[in-house]
Amino acid sequence: MWFGEALAQGLFTAMQRLFSLSREEIFDVGKLFDIIGGALVNLLLPLLMILITLFTAALIGAAGIGGINFSAEAAMPKLSKMNPLSGFKRMFGMQSWVELLKSILKVMLVAGVAFYLIEASQKDLFQLSLDVYPQNIFHALDILLNFVLLISCSLLVVVAIDIPFQIWQHANQLKMTKQEVKDEYKDTEGKPEVKGRIRMLQREAAQRRMMAALPQADVIITNPEHFSVALRYKQNTDKAPVVIAKGVDHMALKIREIAREYDIAIVPAPPLARALYHTTELEQQIPDGLFVAVAQVLAFVFQLKQYRRKGGQRPKLNEENMPIPPDMRY
Repeated sequence: MWFGEALAQGLFTAMQRLFSLSREEIFDVGKLFDIIGGALVNLLLPLLMILITLFTAALIGAAGIGGINFSAEAAMPKLSKMNPLSGFKRMFGMQSWVELLKSILKVMLVAGVAFYLIEASQKDLFQLSLDVYPQNIFHALDILLNFVLLISCSLLVVVAIDIPFQIWQHANQLKMTKQEVKDEYKDTEGKPEVKGRIRMLQREAAQRRMMAALPQADVIITNPEHFSVALRYKQNTDKAPVVIAKGVDHMALKIREIAREYDIAIVPAPPLARALYHTTELEQQIPDGLFVAVAQVLAFVFQLKQYRRKGGQRPKLNEENMPIPPDMRY
């Protein structure tokens, strides 16, 4: 818009001079080059101003999107960039072949349109040599304008096809392969074998702490074979009985063995043992619903100790009829 008048005037002056060459000027090579150079000089300044404007607009656009970033690191020499194998991979990769095919199709389309325009405008082009000045100038500008418009339309077709393809290609490039998903999962969550090893070490550490706390137990309630739960109840420190150890099968057997070493009472009470195992975690107080049943067991243990010291009638515990809530029966 700003330089259009200057460009049109320069183009008009250049074409006026080039279309008015005499026979002597045409056959004098030195003079002909001087004339052509002078005609191009008339176009140089407006073209230069247009290029400066486009360059400035490109810089402003880049700064508006993400800022202008000059990095010296990208200019540093790297041996990896000089690797010929990497260059061959880029040259002969699928991406390069796709880009080559796209470029060939674009050139064929534009060249086909240009060839068609030249064929269709042969009479008009021939007529330029017969027209008188300044009709030949305006006729030439009209032909040139038609060429530019039609070739621009062909480029719009290329853009209409290429942009959706670029969007689709970019979306596909952003997708991760199965291996990349696995690698990312390993990076974020850790390798499965490492996580398994960590869990195993955590279980072993928890078991060691559990066994170290087992001598503090007041009673071991058993299934009697599959479950073992160790309870501690210290009136001055514990508000309610606390589970300090529990286990099934092999671990249950290990708990009973340690209990015998420390002379801790072992009470078979299958319903209560299962309820405690499934409802209470380590170092947690027993749930309210099991208070009465556990109190009966602790009272039985106290009576059993009294019996062993003083004798008399041996106490009994009806483990099958303990008051255990229905939702805690397993």
